[in-house]
Amino acid sequence: MTDVLPVGLALDEFSSDIRPQDDLYRHVNGAWLARTEIPGDKARWGSFHLLAEQAEKDVRAIIEESQDAPEGTLARKIGDLFASFMDTARIDAAGVAPLADTLAEIDAIADVPTFLRTVGAYDRDGRASIIGLYVDGDPGDPERYLPVLVQAGLSLPDESYFRLDTFADTRAAYRAHLERLLGLAGVADAAVNADRAIALETELAGHHWDNVRSRDAVATYNLKTWEELQALAGVDLTPWREAVSPSNPAAFDEVVVSQPSFFEGLGSLLTPERLDDWKAWLRAKAVHAAAPYLTDDLVQENFSFYGTELTGVPTIRERWKRGVSLTEGALGEAIGKVYVERHYPPTAKAAMDELVAHLIEAYRQSITELEWMTAETRERALAKLDSFTPKIGHPEVWRDYSSLEIDRADLFGNVRRASIFEHDRNIDKVGTPIDRTEWHMPPQMVNAYYNPSMNEIVFPAAILQYPFFDAGRDAAAN
Repeated sequence: MTDVLPVGLALDEFSSDIRPQDDLYRHVNGAWLARTEIPGDKARWGSFHLLAEQAEKDVRAIIEESQDAPEGTLARKIGDLFASFMDTARIDAAGVAPLADTLAEIDAIADVPTFLRTVGAYDRDGRASIIGLYVDGDPGDPERYLPVLVQAGLSLPDESYFRLDTFADTRAAYRAHLERLLGLAGVADAAVNADRAIALETELAGHHWDNVRSRDAVATYNLKTWEELQALAGVDLTPWREAVSPSNPAAFDEVVVSQPSFFEGLGSLLTPERLDDWKAWLRAKAVHAAAPYLTDDLVQENFSFYGTELTGVPTIRERWKRGVSLTEGALGEAIGKVYVERHYPPTAKAAMDELVAHLIEAYRQSITELEWMTAETRERALAKLDSFTPKIGHPEVWRDYSSLEIDRADLFGNVRRASIFEHDRNIDKVGTPIDRTEWHMPPQMVNAYYNPSMNEIVFPAAILQYPFFDAGRDAAAN
């Protein structure tokens, strides 16, 4: 048994040979640090990851049981999606054939409008993205949804990787990786395509804002009509719009443009003279998107760069773990509903509800007594506190997956249909009332978040466990 103080501190993790006044961090964590190694398939390790590992095993049990659920049930969708990823015999037999239609479609692109229409469709089903897109509450009017358009198109983490000398070796490694990957995928002239794609991305990166500027909430809030966006880009983006939002054509009548100069730069590159470069770029994007669902040689080549080279992780995760991630990504709340029934005791929610109520009252007293606040500021702060929404454990309204089609024998189709389902679900929010019941994490995720546009804090069930939370211990530790 771990020796635990009433407040919830594990005494046997303290280091007896390091004084707290010399190094408090190592006094508290020294014993754990001395005996713990980072697993080969992880870039970091700690309490979050320990709980996430257990949650992953619990979810695996739910998913594997679902493979035998009756046909036509939601549980069977969960099981069939996982089974389609685990069917390595079928994947090996198919080879790179699942890419053939995509590559033929790219080869047939004859003009910029067709390219834009194709990349819009690929954005919708997860194959490629030239313009980053998500739907959120309008920061200027949080009572409505709007599309937010952001810079995109790069295959390295951000623009600095294309610009700084410190990343020269990473760029060289990416160039070698891309040629190998395209060759494995059966793309003709892999070296030429790799050079064209990288050259275009380097130009595109020159129009990207850096990470600091992109975090400026004021600079990145630029409300524009579709006509204003068209004028900014200097090119007709209508084919992209039609392909990316067929279920809600009016969704882009007004948008938030995060980095306006990027769209000017993008428009300057969308010319007939650059079409072959864009086709090479699209081949690279499409092959990268497909690689995790193809044969092991492509899976390993993709991981060798994006896993080992970029993040330092030496070992790819076991296949079942990757299958769990895919299934959770597509059907997270369907799995979460079962997870909550099995692993989330009502006592945890009751204790958290009480804790949050006490915290809100403490905030109320603090704000009321602050001397430096004016009366108007205090009134607005208390109004914000009154509108604060804690969400504990799991959603009250579960997501409806009835329209998502899953086929046990069609991994590629499943991945694309799941992407379309989620994409359209978000696009279809535009023009509808704000859904204050929505969660952006499933209950089985070991994490939490604050959503400023909704003024809500969300604690999924899986994080409400020791060491982060224990319904039986002192509230101060929780």
